[in-house]
Amino acid sequence: MAGYRSLSDDFYVNMNLNTEMDLPSGRDAVLHFFEQIRKKYPLMRNFYARERSEFVLEEDKDQGSYRWASVEMKRVLSGCVNIENLEDAIEQHRFILELAPYLLSVSPLDCESLNLMYGFDFTYRGNHNQLVAEALGLSPAFEKLGRLENSRLVSCEPSIQIALDDECRIQCRISIETRTSAYHVRTGEFPEEQLSVYLTLRNYGSLDPGNTYVDAMDGLHAAAARIMDEYVIQNILEPLRQAITLR
Repeated sequence: MAGYRSLSDDFYVNMNLNTEMDLPSGRDAVLHFFEQIRKKYPLMRNFYARERSEFVLEEDKDQGSYRWASVEMKRVLSGCVNIENLEDAIEQHRFILELAPYLLSVSPLDCESLNLMYGFDFTYRGNHNQLVAEALGLSPAFEKLGRLENSRLVSCEPSIQIALDDECRIQCRISIETRTSAYHVRTGEFPEEQLSVYLTLRNYGSLDPGNTYVDAMDGLHAAAARIMDEYVIQNILEPLRQAITLR
């Protein structure tokens, strides 16, 4: 798991807790919450209000590796960018989920969804859509269309979403986001942009009795690690990395 950072140009791990009710936005509650985070991570010292009822605490971004956390009207978010050890990022998310019930009055009933997302960015100058099609292939139903004479791919963003339990409360989504537009294809001028792969695990609805947000996060983390190691690395990340290297 510690090696995920080496799989792409940028790697980030985000946690997103969505609530049904509005979160506290008063000075005392918000500042106390972020002060506790800063005590744990002293380099997180840049605090600002992005918009009304949206507050952010983050480290300096100059080194390319940093932590951040934010509170919005109905969301508590936590993220780590280019952290070498995945467990350090997960520990940050656990810590914030431990604080939220006590300092932001987030009840286990108040959970709309809890998300854990791994993001991988590849910097590439060229047609992202063509690269994805060649590296990962098209489904048999679309292969002939992709080879149509004089055609050029302007969109190829495969995604899949599956449920991991019978009630469909725990779901996994793997998606690819390209940043090549029809304009780029038409002009042949491709800026250096980032091609992104996202693995998102999501737990929907109120937590089961006796289950904490940390417990739910640990369950998502275990499922994500298994899917990463058994599928995503070998079948998506490595083929994309190799295709970019060969170009």
